[in-house]
Amino acid sequence: MTNNIEGKIVVITGASSGLGEATARHLAGLGAKLMLGARRIERLEALIWELGQDQASCLKTDVTEAAQVKALVDQAVSLHGRVDVLLNNAGVMPHSPLERLKIAEWEQMIDVNFKGVLYGIAAALPHMTVRKSGHIINVSSVAGHKVRAGSSVYAATKAAVRMLSEGLRQEVKPYNIRTTIISPGAVESELPNSITEPDVAAGIRSFYESCAIPAESFARMVAFAISQPDEVDVNEILFRPTSQEF
Repeated sequence: MTNNIEGKIVVITGASSGLGEATARHLAGLGAKLMLGARRIERLEALIWELGQDQASCLKTDVTEAAQVKALVDQAVSLHGRVDVLLNNAGVMPHSPLERLKIAEWEQMIDVNFKGVLYGIAAALPHMTVRKSGHIINVSSVAGHKVRAGSSVYAATKAAVRMLSEGLRQEVKPYNIRTTIISPGAVESELPNSITEPDVAAGIRSFYESCAIPAESFARMVAFAISQPDEVDVNEILFRPTSQEF
C-alpha cells in the first residue's frame, strides 16, 4: 500500500532546525525526495548528507528575499522535473509588548512570517498550475487563532497567513492543487530564541519547558496532510500539547 509520500518532491523552508528539520527527517523516512532551504547552509548540508539525499538538495535561502525562494523551488524542479509539495515553514517569534516599540522586530516578523509565505507561493504556483498538481502547506500558529498580550504582531502575521491560505485554497481549485494550514501550539523549536526582551523570553521559556511537545508531532501532521489520497484536501490542522490551556 502506498503512503502517497514516497517519491514526492518536497520543498521545505526553515529546514535547518526545529519543525523544518524534524519534518525533513520524517518525510525522508517515508521516501520523499527533499529540497531544503534555510540561512544556515552548513546545517542543511549535514542534514542532507545524513538523510542520504542528493547533495544538491539544499540551498542557502533567506525567505525575505523573493529571488532566493524562487531559486530554491527552481532547483527542485531542475533536479526532479517538478515540485509536489511546498512547506512554507520559516518563521520568527520575537514577542514584546507594543509599547516597547520594537519596530525592526515587527518588520522582521512581517517579512519572514508573512511575506516569506507569499514568496514561497509565488515560486511554486507557476510550476504547480502548469502540471495541475501540487500541495502548498503554510504554517500558522495557535496565535493565529487567539492573541495574547505581548504577541500582537506575531499573532497578526499568523492570522494573515490563515487568511492568505484560505484565499489561495479557493483560487487554485481549477488547478487541482491542495492547500493546508497547520497551526501548532507550543512545539519544541528555536522560535523562543528569537525573543530579545529578557523578561518576555524568561516567561516564554518557562511556558515551553512546562508543556512543549517534540517537533516530531508537527512532522506527523505534515505527513498526515500529504499522505491523504489526491482527492482529499486537508485544509486546516490546529493542534496543541494536551496540557496547553490557551
